[in-house]
Amino acid sequence: MTTSVEFTELTGTYRRELLAHCYRMLGSIDEAEDVVQETYLRAWRSYDGFEGRSSARTWLYRIATNACLTAIGRRGRRPLPSGLGAPSTDPDVPLVAGPEVAWLQPYPDVVLGDLPDDPAAVAMSRAGIRLAFVAALQHLSARSRAVLILRDVLQWSAAEVAELLGTTPAAVHSALRRARADMARSTPAVDDVAEPGEAERGLVERFAAAIERADASAVAELLRVDAVLEMPPLLTWFAGRDPVARFLGANLLLEPGGLRTVRTRANDQDALGVYSRGPDGVHRAHAVIVLTVSPAGITRMVAFQDPGLFPAFGLPSE
Repeated sequence: MTTSVEFTELTGTYRRELLAHCYRMLGSIDEAEDVVQETYLRAWRSYDGFEGRSSARTWLYRIATNACLTAIGRRGRRPLPSGLGAPSTDPDVPLVAGPEVAWLQPYPDVVLGDLPDDPAAVAMSRAGIRLAFVAALQHLSARSRAVLILRDVLQWSAAEVAELLGTTPAAVHSALRRARADMARSTPAVDDVAEPGEAERGLVERFAAAIERADASAVAELLRVDAVLEMPPLLTWFAGRDPVARFLGANLLLEPGGLRTVRTRANDQDALGVYSRGPDGVHRAHAVIVLTVSPAGITRMVAFQDPGLFPAFGLPSE
């Protein structure tokens, strides 16, 4: 008879990496948590039949991946605004909301927890978590998404993936080629994204200070010429340093102290929790901005205007 202690000892160490895997598949931290919970429930119910023919990790990934495939079949993909239409270069264009869209969500780095010493385990936790990568995954079919994540992020063999998905290694190779080609068309070059260093941290600090001063010209100086601003749940998005800076200056950077920022991290990238001052003088949760920083400046800002995200980042509502 299986005990809960035995089950926890065998499976508990995989929870965080399973959460990251389900997030890559689903594009939602909320749905990923639900699917991981479902995965452990299914595993517990079937544990007496687990005979160790595969590792516990492989067994859990099989359950989690199939649960994700079912969830995607019910709900579909989670895009960003850039995945639904062309950008605007006119900062005065009327803004269009998309309340009916199930949007991609950011992934709080705090959920990843402390990194282990094992480099392979670090890779499993961090690889493929960048926002642009996860957004591009959303344009793949559910099975192609699973193939690419299992092969390229988690480094499973074609035979292992074929067994999990109930197909052949040849079919896995074919699906992987198509998925890689699709991803190459929609993800930024690796050299375009800077790892956080002293210069990048300083740039983010200056950006945060400029927002709090409501200094649109200072913000513009920190943006790359092809900078992008996305603001889900708005369908409208902007491309180009001048349109982005002009939009921010006219709509958000209205008075010094109107916005306050708190540094955080999401998707293994720099991020800011932004608080907006209300009529009573209290700054309340407004948006989580995930920043993509290149050596030439900030290249992309995705401002998730959802105060409900703040608790997941360990940020207060005020």
